[in-house]
Amino acid sequence: MNEQSIQKQYNQIVNLLEDKRLKEALVQLDAFLYNGNDWSLRNRLEQIQTSYQYMLQYMKLGMKDPERQKLYRQLLADTWEIADQTRIALLDEISTHYYHSLRRNPKQLPKAYGISTLQKILEGFADEMAVSQLANYQGLDAILRRHEETHQVMFLTTWSNSSWTLEEFAQAEDMLRSETLPTNDLCLFVSAVTLSLMECFDERKVNWLLDGLRHTNPQINQRALVGLVITLHLYPSRIALYPELEARISLFREDPNFSKQVNRIYIQLLRSQETEKIDRKMREEIIPEMMKNVNIMRNMKFGFEETDENDRNPDWEQTFEQSGLGDKIREMNDLQLEGADVYMSTFAQLKGYPFFREPHNWFYPFDRMHSSIIHQVGLNQSGESSVLSIILQSGFFCNSDKYSFCFTIAQLPQGQRDMMLSQMTPQDQSDFMEEKNNASLKQFAERPDVISNQYIHDLYRFFKLSQRRFEFHNIFQEEIALHRNPVLKELLSAPELLVAVADFHFSKEHPAEALELYRILIDRKQANADIFQKTGFCLQKEKRYQEAVDAYQKADMLKPDHLWTLRHLATCYRQMKNFDAALEYYHRVETIQPENRNVLFYTGSCLAEQKRYDDALQYFFKLDFLENDCMKAWRGIGWCSFVSGKHEQAMKYYDKLLAAKPLATDYLNAGHVAWVLGNIEKAVGLYGKAMAESGSKDAFLEIFDRDRNSLLKQGIAGEEIPLMLDMIE
Repeated sequence: MNEQSIQKQYNQIVNLLEDKRLKEALVQLDAFLYNGNDWSLRNRLEQIQTSYQYMLQYMKLGMKDPERQKLYRQLLADTWEIADQTRIALLDEISTHYYHSLRRNPKQLPKAYGISTLQKILEGFADEMAVSQLANYQGLDAILRRHEETHQVMFLTTWSNSSWTLEEFAQAEDMLRSETLPTNDLCLFVSAVTLSLMECFDERKVNWLLDGLRHTNPQINQRALVGLVITLHLYPSRIALYPELEARISLFREDPNFSKQVNRIYIQLLRSQETEKIDRKMREEIIPEMMKNVNIMRNMKFGFEETDENDRNPDWEQTFEQSGLGDKIREMNDLQLEGADVYMSTFAQLKGYPFFREPHNWFYPFDRMHSSIIHQVGLNQSGESSVLSIILQSGFFCNSDKYSFCFTIAQLPQGQRDMMLSQMTPQDQSDFMEEKNNASLKQFAERPDVISNQYIHDLYRFFKLSQRRFEFHNIFQEEIALHRNPVLKELLSAPELLVAVADFHFSKEHPAEALELYRILIDRKQANADIFQKTGFCLQKEKRYQEAVDAYQKADMLKPDHLWTLRHLATCYRQMKNFDAALEYYHRVETIQPENRNVLFYTGSCLAEQKRYDDALQYFFKLDFLENDCMKAWRGIGWCSFVSGKHEQAMKYYDKLLAAKPLATDYLNAGHVAWVLGNIEKAVGLYGKAMAESGSKDAFLEIFDRDRNSLLKQGIAGEEIPLMLDMIE
């Protein structure tokens, strides 16, 4: 069997289990196991088959069994676990993935330790460092190497362990309770557990993550929370098969704070899915604009008072705003404040250092004492190091980006290094280095929402940029809809939580996703005027105009005469070609905003569609009066004048259009007018330009044919039309 056939057979069994077709699943699993050599799994399967046969026989005989559903659920869970272990065992024999390579050949690891032994080694690190410090850091490099080698062993053995024994679970619990285990080491262990769960479901590891939520250190509990949410996303059907797990999670429903935390992780995961879009915007818009206007930036200092002789030239700020750079920087700041990953484009090219060849290094919290960077930023107490330390302890960069930054800094000549640091800090460094500012940055970095967000950025980079990224399940490439998750559905059902997720989708222009959530709120009678407005807008974006009208009308009832609602009702009716209804709403807007240019134009357009050309002309003339060089108004006046027989007036306005920025239809319509006025030569020339602008003769003929009836009504003989078309070059 190859990897593809193994995965296909496994998926078939899983689909049967999800559909509660246990008998068929057992038959297929028996065939699946036939390809392997694990007799312990085969014995477990035979026990399940026997138990299920007895259960069905007792039921057939009409015997009552209050434990029947409990047993059935247990049989489903056990069958699924055997399918998991069979799949992994078969892949272990043939897969080239690092996960299976480690399981196949554990000797690849420097040493093999159990969890408790690893814990003791890691707990001794602080004492070793203290002794080294007393001896003026003698033997420091050797201590760090041992510590980091232990990291690697801990991460790889935990990750590649598909199913914990009771003893291993108890040892992992001791890790959580340890008061001397370094926080960073426990953080790495949490990540290893999470990645192990992504490879294979394990009830004990899920229980361990639930215990991790109670850890007092936010670095630990936030990683555990992210790991739990990812696990529940990956295995939505599994938790229901484990009553104790289901009961533990259901207890959290009583804690509104926990629901808010899960919802926050939900939105942070969704926001990370926007990273490619932000990355593209940074590379194609913001960074090029900043580079283009670098001279402006050199002449400006932001947020600091200047002496009289060095005050800013007011022309600089005006130039800055006119360049559009101000808007780009504000946009970047807004994205950063909301937690968006604005640094992906900057650091994506800086993940080629040897440090990132090892999977565990992507998940180790930034540590200035790491052997890879300690001699650059750890022991050096110069002014440069102080500035760098403040930057690195802030919550703006995720952990892997901080490592990348340090590696890059270390490779620069001293002069370039000083320049880079000076550009990243304000001109008045004494203010930047003030203790209160330093403390403020540290407090920001220690906020739970910042910790979880930066950790998710670390995960995103690993799945997107690591050398082995194709060997991992990248959740950021698939739909994440936790509000539908059977385990989290009730937990995230509070209206304010659903609104937060819906509004996120709405703000990111995901109308279908936002609509689903707004509809849930409407069905639960939790909607207000704003929600009906947003529902209508999503439906309008999806071109479901009648449904959009229904939503807008409900918004209009709750918040009468709201201009935004009225305008969008008018637009939907206009798109539906219901011009009477559209005009009703445009007139309502007009009574509130009599000089709204768009409303004047669309009112005139609706009247023209109803062939009320004189009324339409009044609106187009008013628009032309209010707005200088309004080409939309000229087009409206030109066409309405033409079809109502005011040919000289029509030609006047088409001449104005042709002298400005004409479209293909402007040349076409001007040709119609010239023909009706008897100027055949001019008409032929204008039609020729219309054909050229249309791109092809077929495209031109298509738009020409739409106006055939209008030409006939203005006195053009039908038999002359083919002759005119043949004259056009």
